[in-house]
Amino acid sequence: MCGICGYYSRSTTVRGDVIRSMQRAISHRGPDDCGVWRDDNAGIVFGHQRLAVVDLSAAGHQPMHSSTGRFTLIFNGEIYNHKNLRADLQATLSHNSWRGHSDTETLLAAFEAWGVEITLQRLVGMFAIALWDRELRSLTLVRDRMGEKPLYFGWQGRGDAVAFLFASELKALKAHPQFIGEINRDAIALLLRYNCIPAPHSIYQGIAKLPPGHLLHLSEGDLQRRSLPDSRPYWSLLDVAATGVANPGLKDTDTAIGELDKLLRNAIGQQMVADVPLGAFLSGGVDSSTVVALMQAQSEHPVKTFTIGFNEKGFNEAVHAKAVATHLGTDHTELYVSPKQAMQVIPTLPSLYDEPFSDSSQIPTFLVSQLARQQVTVSLSGDGGDELFCGYNRYLSFNFRARARHIPHSILRVAGRLLTTLSPQQWDKISPWIPGASGYANFGDKLYKLAAALSSSRLDNPYLILVSHWLEPQRVVVNSNELTSAYTDFQSQLAGLDSTQKGMALDGVGYLPDDILVKVDRAAMGVSLESRMPFLDHRVVEYAWQLPQSLKLRKGCGKWILRQVLYRYVPKELIERPKMGFGVPLDVWLRGPLRDWAETLLNESRLRHEGFFHPDPIRRTWKEHISGVRNWHYHLWDVLMFQAWLEQERGC
Repeated sequence: MCGICGYYSRSTTVRGDVIRSMQRAISHRGPDDCGVWRDDNAGIVFGHQRLAVVDLSAAGHQPMHSSTGRFTLIFNGEIYNHKNLRADLQATLSHNSWRGHSDTETLLAAFEAWGVEITLQRLVGMFAIALWDRELRSLTLVRDRMGEKPLYFGWQGRGDAVAFLFASELKALKAHPQFIGEINRDAIALLLRYNCIPAPHSIYQGIAKLPPGHLLHLSEGDLQRRSLPDSRPYWSLLDVAATGVANPGLKDTDTAIGELDKLLRNAIGQQMVADVPLGAFLSGGVDSSTVVALMQAQSEHPVKTFTIGFNEKGFNEAVHAKAVATHLGTDHTELYVSPKQAMQVIPTLPSLYDEPFSDSSQIPTFLVSQLARQQVTVSLSGDGGDELFCGYNRYLSFNFRARARHIPHSILRVAGRLLTTLSPQQWDKISPWIPGASGYANFGDKLYKLAAALSSSRLDNPYLILVSHWLEPQRVVVNSNELTSAYTDFQSQLAGLDSTQKGMALDGVGYLPDDILVKVDRAAMGVSLESRMPFLDHRVVEYAWQLPQSLKLRKGCGKWILRQVLYRYVPKELIERPKMGFGVPLDVWLRGPLRDWAETLLNESRLRHEGFFHPDPIRRTWKEHISGVRNWHYHLWDVLMFQAWLEQERGC
């Protein structure tokens, strides 16, 4: 795991101090080693920060050159099948000597022997790659299939002083003297809707994120003309989903469970290979418990597992994690965090995430990463299981469009108003007596979300309604338009999927890479910890989409087949409970210890002076929240995270 950065410039002298400044900005991603390569004649510069995980020797140093000198590579990630690739390459290489045993060297040899696109099809892993082809004088940027590793890029500068910049994090781009940093108001509107800024957009004008499963090839002509061709996919989750649903694997249930068990074992086994200490996050839920169970089944020693606990009722999974750890016999570490300790993370969030990001589970994610880093350098997690195996509660709501599309909108609006006659807190209190409601955490908030959906005119896109925070963010952000994204662009490609399957697929190309993977990558790399996610092995992804939906969702129970795999290792009674999520009591904190901080950032005169938000809807939402009339903490956190980021951006 590493950090990469670089730039291309033909109009100014290539300066070594510039790339070193970019590297220092992301040194947390790779504190073990750093390297620079430059070609003054070509105008290209590469910088690399290394977190040594496989082949700790100097043979793994980057930037790395291919044996013929044609290719130069910087690479962030891990290639889990690189030993198999190396064995296959041995038959085609003209030499029989390897400098070391790093996956970087294997990757370069594969590019040399097979070409870029064929190599990408054969890779199993997570990666962000920058490759310079000296023969063609071209630059290729690549991001892994599911988007585990980030990669930003764009042209910056004015007049003759223009440079093409790329890096793992925005802070490296900001260290380049040609970086302009004009704030993208349309991206703020996206933040308010989704609590993140979806690819390909970023908070800055002219800077983009490379989408998952894409590569960007800039020829010598592109670089000299300062043009930017469109990126193109080499793998598509939407194609995988559509093909899998259209051609499901017709297997009996026991066979499917056995095959999934074997496939997950293989993926997890490959991801357990490291030359440094390794462990896993464990929440005690289905996904992380499955990963840990299959790790322990393949380990001769107790696996190191890590859990964060909270004393607040409804936010503590540590007791469940400890029960699973005890049953499996892991070397378990738990840390109960006070509200004060958790809130001390908040001032670090703007610099940690680079651009406004408002998934509040970023706080416990950082804390558990910090805890794990005290003992290990690599940690596996269960992220991706919900999206692949139908785990989110909201998936059960996606079919309401099919049920409601023939009902007059006036009647739906009345139904929505009836749901809001009780406050969310009142709904929570009576939920134990409502059939089926006891399985939902924050039941009242979910009913209010459904009420908003029923009252909306956007029944044509129920997914968009249910994943949104602010439903009309362009009315909150001054002079903004709402940009398209994976959440809105790909409906037509999923015509053969039902509403639940569409939600899962859209989460896979939107919510997962833009929110979950951003959250984990920045939190873990912020403490120099490598995170690995076995469920995102593309072979697991492709297999999951070939399974009939009845094996994922059965009698209202999501992740059914994954649970059957887990129950081979962990008793059912340790797992079965309402889905809790990984969060903090933000609603209470905003009314209490965070109230003064929030009030300062949401001050009406401040909002008017800064000019990014219309104050009225924000102030109204804030007053309703602190009075206890409504729980608006998700909406408010979106605004607060932008405000905190802006304060740091302007050095206030």
